Amino acid sequence: QVQLVESGGGLVQAGGSLRLSCAASGRTSSSAAMAWFRQAPGKEREFVAAITWSDGSPYYADSVKGRFTMSRDNVKNTVYLQMNSLKPEDTADYYCAADVSGNVRDSGSYRYWGQGTQVTVSS
Repeated sequence: QVQLVESGGGLVQAGGSLRLSCAASGRTSSSAAMAWFRQAPGKEREFVAAITWSDGSPYYADSVKGRFTMSRDNVKNTVYLQMNSLKPEDTADYYCAADVSGNVRDSGSYRYWGQGTQVTVSS
């Protein structure tokens, strides 16, 4: 079992920044990568970013590339999502995911999910 707890969401103006955190506990060694997904009201959950635990290789959705940065702290078993130049279209619930089996960009590849943290970007 892996438990994931997200934090750092909130309300920010367009152009602002937020940093999300996801602390993992339990059998984290079984997870080759962790990821962030987001889901806006009335929309499907979409991939945002992923990172491998071994070498920290990041993967980004085109919509956030150049604005978001995902990083990890292997000692703390925590991943972060630094979000800069936020846009109103970034408004969504952001979810952390772990224990991937397959395509890191596919939500169906992940076994464990956090409870989500809300990000609202005002225009």
